[in-house]
Amino acid sequence: MKFITTLACALTLALATTAWATGTHLKTEKPLRIAQGVEVSLTDFLVPQKFTVFDFTSEYCPPCRGYTEPLLHLHQQRADVAVIKVDINRPEIHRIDWQSPVAQQYGMRSIPHFKVYGPKGDLLAEGDEARAMVDGWIAALPQ
Repeated sequence: MKFITTLACALTLALATTAWATGTHLKTEKPLRIAQGVEVSLTDFLVPQKFTVFDFTSEYCPPCRGYTEPLLHLHQQRADVAVIKVDINRPEIHRIDWQSPVAQQYGMRSIPHFKVYGPKGDLLAEGDEARAMVDGWIAALPQ
């Protein structure tokens, strides 16, 4: 079963990466979920002409789960914002995976952690500054 789960995650990541690398990286209905613990280049997943919010997350992180619905609404209600969820967990780890390659690559010490890129692909904010930006956007959404 572990093999099938790992294979499914790898195939999903490969298909998503191929689509994005070939220039078909448009904003999707729901936030794209990438990494599953493996190293990833964030700039490969920037959505052109949109603010791109990278949400470093784990299903085993209660504060991360608290952002799930608000980030979904932000992604769906703001045409100029795309949310990409960076899953730091490898499929076989059933707790927050601080030792995963992607967590190590980006020096994750706490999550949720955000990086916000501008429409031109420049890093605008990360960490506390990015969280404040994202929280402001969420608070301004129509109820």
